[in-house]
Amino acid sequence: MISEITNLKHRGGRPKKLVKREITKGIRFTKAEYFIVKQHASRAGLKITVYVRETALQGKIISRLNEEERQFVRQLIGMANNLNQLTKKGHQEGLLTAVLMFEKYKNLMDELLEKLKAND
Repeated sequence: MISEITNLKHRGGRPKKLVKREITKGIRFTKAEYFIVKQHASRAGLKITVYVRETALQGKIISRLNEEERQFVRQLIGMANNLNQLTKKGHQEGLLTAVLMFEKYKNLMDELLEKLKAND
């Protein structure tokens, strides 16, 4: 009876994976090959092991964001920070200053969004 109760208790730890990778195979690269694979994985936003596995299984990798798209995202984040600062300034100094600055950032965001649409 006591052993049955202890078996029902949660023992903690990491949950079991649904798909367990049981077979491990090594792969050897020259330094140049490793550097190239590492760069490709980095550009795709993946770890090297995931990159190599996906390449072997599918023959191609679809990267999350390319460098240009990452730059657009950084610019949008910067603009979001500026809009937050603008809101604060509007509360402190008055709305006319905030409206003028907001219009400037709105135009910049519109331009960025058009560039992102053009890349699709």
